[in-house]
Amino acid sequence: MPHMFPRSRRIEDLLRKEMADMLLSEIKDPRIQGLVTIMQVKVSEDLRHAKFFISVLGNGPERESVLEGLNKAKGFIRRTLGHRLDLRRIPELHFQLDRSLDDQEKIERLLASVQTGQQTEN
Repeated sequence: MPHMFPRSRRIEDLLRKEMADMLLSEIKDPRIQGLVTIMQVKVSEDLRHAKFFISVLGNGPERESVLEGLNKAKGFIRRTLGHRLDLRRIPELHFQLDRSLDDQEKIERLLASVQTGQQTEN
């Protein structure tokens, strides 16, 4: 019988929780504080890489600044995760902007413009 929740999924949940805690209390980089939400974590099958999909409140330059801050803090984050988690190997961390909220907002604007266009025709 296959496992309902593979190990990689459990590790994704652990990483997301610990990373969220670290963003709130331990990472002091002003580029990062208060602006970042972890939307999803994906861990490779071999558990060597973890990709964090993050959402950032702000415009393009602010988003790039947050990514730069997270990449600068990778060593600290990975070391702290190593102390907190009972894992043989801490995965290599990768950060990527999650654009799903931007896409959702764009779709909502398009739908609203279509709705207002239909209302003015009637």
